[in-house]
Amino acid sequence: MPDENPTPAERLDARERDVLYLLTDGDQPLWTVDELARAMDDHCAIDYVHGLYRAGLIHKTSDGFVFAARCGVRAVEMIGRVI
Repeated sequence: MPDENPTPAERLDARERDVLYLLTDGDQPLWTVDELARAMDDHCAIDYVHGLYRAGLIHKTSDGFVFAARCGVRAVEMIGRVI
């Protein structure tokens, strides 16, 4: 049974997973942070991107796009999409 009251860290993990899922969806491999924020309806998307970038799960281009690193893609392949 899922935790009814997730901690702030669990909420952050869930939102970072949402970003990774969007980046590995296949329909759109390159996103801007603004596009991610609109798709997630969450103005804090930049925080999630920074966390994933520091973990090595995504890459950033010099012109402001982000995309999943190979290890991020593989993590989603192994674990699948968690609801």
